[in-house]
Amino acid sequence: MPSYPITKWFGLAFAIGSSWALNAQDINAQDQDINAQDVVDFVQDVKPILAKHCYACHGPDDAEGGLNFSTQETAFAEADSGAFAIVPNDASASEILARVISSDEFDRMPPEGDRLSERQVNTLRRWIEQGAAWDEHWAFKPMRESPLPKVSDPAWATNPIDAFIYDSLNSAGLRPNEPSKRSDLLRRAFYDLTGLPPTAEQIQEFEADTDQDALMQQVEQLLQSPHYGERWGRHWLDLVRYAETNSYERDGAKPNAWKYRDYVIRSFNQDKPYDQFIAEQLAGDELDEVTKESLTATGYYRLGIWDDEPADPLLAVYDELDDILTTTSQVMLGLTINCARCHDHKIDPIPQKDYYSLLSMFADVTSWGHRGNQRINNQIDVSSDELNARYQANDQAKREVDSAMREIEQVGIAKMSAPDQRATEGPPKQRQEVLNGKLQDHLDEEQRARYEELKKEKQRVEEESKSLPPREMVMGLAQTQEPKQMFVLQRGSPHVPGDPVEPRFPEIFGSESVQPVAFESESESAGRRRALAEWITSKDNLLAARVAVNRIWQFHFGRGIVRSANNFGQLGTPPTHPELLDWLALKFIDLDWSFKEMHRLIMSSRTYQMSSQIREDAVAVDPNNDLFWKYDSRRLSAEEIRDSILFTNGSLNENVYGPSFYPQLSREVLAGQSRPGSGWGQSSEADQNRRSVYIHVKRSLLTPLLTAFDFPDPDLTCEERFITLQPAQSLALLNSEFVHQQAGRLAGSMSLDKMDDGEVVRQAIHLVLSRDATAQEVKRGCELMDELRAEYSITRERAVELFCLSVLNWNEFLFLD
Repeated sequence: MPSYPITKWFGLAFAIGSSWALNAQDINAQDQDINAQDVVDFVQDVKPILAKHCYACHGPDDAEGGLNFSTQETAFAEADSGAFAIVPNDASASEILARVISSDEFDRMPPEGDRLSERQVNTLRRWIEQGAAWDEHWAFKPMRESPLPKVSDPAWATNPIDAFIYDSLNSAGLRPNEPSKRSDLLRRAFYDLTGLPPTAEQIQEFEADTDQDALMQQVEQLLQSPHYGERWGRHWLDLVRYAETNSYERDGAKPNAWKYRDYVIRSFNQDKPYDQFIAEQLAGDELDEVTKESLTATGYYRLGIWDDEPADPLLAVYDELDDILTTTSQVMLGLTINCARCHDHKIDPIPQKDYYSLLSMFADVTSWGHRGNQRINNQIDVSSDELNARYQANDQAKREVDSAMREIEQVGIAKMSAPDQRATEGPPKQRQEVLNGKLQDHLDEEQRARYEELKKEKQRVEEESKSLPPREMVMGLAQTQEPKQMFVLQRGSPHVPGDPVEPRFPEIFGSESVQPVAFESESESAGRRRALAEWITSKDNLLAARVAVNRIWQFHFGRGIVRSANNFGQLGTPPTHPELLDWLALKFIDLDWSFKEMHRLIMSSRTYQMSSQIREDAVAVDPNNDLFWKYDSRRLSAEEIRDSILFTNGSLNENVYGPSFYPQLSREVLAGQSRPGSGWGQSSEADQNRRSVYIHVKRSLLTPLLTAFDFPDPDLTCEERFITLQPAQSLALLNSEFVHQQAGRLAGSMSLDKMDDGEVVRQAIHLVLSRDATAQEVKRGCELMDELRAEYSITRERAVELFCLSVLNWNEFLFLD
């Protein structure tokens, strides 16, 4: 680590951390009541209150006091006390209101935890006064295509997205922000689609381009970039908890896991239809046309954690299956079906029986492996027919030589003494010792000559085997098993099986859901997973398309139309624009499940192109920007920060695909393992300069710079990364050996002997921020370098490096407007 004046830079780190905190205040305004409409919506406004604060004691699983708020009939019924919790049109007679505002510790509800806020109490009161209208949960109803709203501003009527957004803003008495600055807009598009910044020259060209289609022309180029798949593939890898090791103490490797990662990146680059993308991962070995690509996709089943020495082996098997069901149901359906493993779901109408019926769809999925063989279940040979033929010929030659040699050996052994004969029947090593020492004495001349020829032939065959190209293997569902009868497990314990269940889809999707019929197949698999994939990607599925487009929206705007992207259930956050969500979902299906078409649709909207400017009038009405009156600024992700640093100094290796690389880690970091350094390799400098998506993801040894900036825990599905703003991040950027090296490379890319300090400042800002420096920035940059040289007696080159380091810490570099 190069030396530098630590006290000064700790002060700078504090200043940067403080400025980040100010940004956090701008981005995350306090929660306020934004619903000023007269009519209270049960699904959006009331149901979340009941689910969060009441269901634990008065929900589908428990009905204390004879009160159950999960259905209209039970919620309006007389309780054991003789009172009625909800009396439509009569707030004073509704016991629920008396209890939630009571100060008596024996009467107050909820009895523990946070009290209802004044806003929530008023919401309940107004709902009851308005007749307590009860509606089915929005996500459990079929998608509905609403007519496009008619808006007064023609500019907001061209793109259907804008019509929906403008209509909601207008209803709240708000107006949308003006368009973003062109430089901000281009930077936004580059990062959203590729995770990399535009160059200063690209920004200048875009600002000078007066073509009204200039942005969409840039978008089209970005969608064709191989870096698009790296950016959007990383979103999917978060969801499916991608890692390359098994976790637990030994944290053993998952061979060829990187090929699944490359499959994901390639699929996004190819704009593979989402329904096909899902089908390949769930049932790539059961499709009509099974390919190397579809088999690689089944690596989806091998991404989870695996304990190689579980205390309860049977429970460990069900834990693996639960991990798969949890990920599948949350990522593809937006439902927490896993909450019904031990009992009926506490919030959503999902009985425990439905959990095990759905789990039986995965009953043919084998465990990752076992201690005796950790590869047989997860490594699939996808070698070419030609290579397989060569291996088969070589294997046949080996068998023939071994058979001929053994025949001669047995002739000699028959002539040996009884003790020697018995020794040849023992372990192979003992047999070989006898043959090496005594076989020649018991063969005639012709037999000896033939045996020597066979030994030479065996050596030749073995050398030929070594010269063959290695077999091509991928990680996936290499072995399946015959599905066993599945039972409802009492309290989730496999040691207490209850009633048997058959494979079927959850009742929550209605009686018209297509039920899998033919589970028997002549193939090695049971066909259940294919039936599941076809059901999930059916255009009639209530949730799959909604969940997918919500994620696309989320990764463009920083949050989904449904903020709880993995939970569309009753405890999830209701959609802010339900009509828009359904319109987008149906459009997604019409566009053949194309991600790139959805990008074009979203990015061509005025909603996407709005500025991030904060307006006091809008904040007063909608502080959380639920109605999308502005674009939400965001901090760059961990990978975007690292990749952008490499990009700015010209070090970024833009090669796509291939095995993962190992960043250089300090001995202190490696010491955190049970066996320091185990499983961590060394990569060349060129490989270490590749994009962050190719970093080896070892569960017990995540890259510190990435974790500082909220890289997710790969043990669980991550619906959305927490974007934290805390001093450790500024300290990481100021103290990381990696960032110091890159700052040095940035300084080294400039011809310092031909440049004065002012030119150095201008060039550094040009490279890092893709714009011209202001006079004030030049003045302060020169003063900083002068002070560092004078006060700390460092060289000019080191002062330039530290100035470059400071620019890499500026908010303008780290945040996206």
